[in-house]
Amino acid sequence: MKKVLLTGATGMVGGIVLQTCLASAEIAQVTSLVRRSSGIAHPKLKEVIHDDFSNYTGLEAHFEEIDAAYFCIGVYTGQVPNDQFKVITVDFTLAFADALKTHSPEATLCFLSGAGADPKEKSRTAFARYKGIAENYLLSKGFSQLYIFRPAYIYPVTPRKEPNLMYRVSRKLYPVLKAIYPAATITSVQLGQAMFQAGLTGAEQTILENEEIKKILQIDD
Repeated sequence: MKKVLLTGATGMVGGIVLQTCLASAEIAQVTSLVRRSSGIAHPKLKEVIHDDFSNYTGLEAHFEEIDAAYFCIGVYTGQVPNDQFKVITVDFTLAFADALKTHSPEATLCFLSGAGADPKEKSRTAFARYKGIAENYLLSKGFSQLYIFRPAYIYPVTPRKEPNLMYRVSRKLYPVLKAIYPAATITSVQLGQAMFQAGLTGAEQTILENEEIKKILQIDD
């Protein structure tokens, strides 16, 4: 049975990863690093309330003997100022990777990135540029198993308040998008479950776009 470390459990995708972990007979313990409690009580779940995800000093013990780690922290473009967006997208990722590599060097790391991430780090789009920086750093750390998930539009299975107009429109157009261009869409449940599975049994490649993500679950569009 495996020991899991998770960030972003109160978010859309991280929440699905958490629920899937708790339901799995293969998982013995889930340590969830959160700013606020999820409100979930479960014998396998250990929630650790933490304010500064750019610094894990004092939390080293929670990074020890980890088999699979899921980094699902993220923020939508435009929700916060650019400097804060960079801290969340880049600095948080780097700090987590450093702590995990130091204390559980053989752990599998699954990272929630996004379609369009720019490995050249030159995109004029902040999301693409910052995700590219984060991905490159993870690749440089030498994790034995690293899986970078680059979903395109994620359809939220559970109803929610959409973060902006683009997402409101995309939600309404989802049936059309899925029919015309299935490779451009994935559901939140598919993504969360695929991340969970990759953490347990691996995937065929490190960089996973929508089509590769769905293959983990053997989904045919």
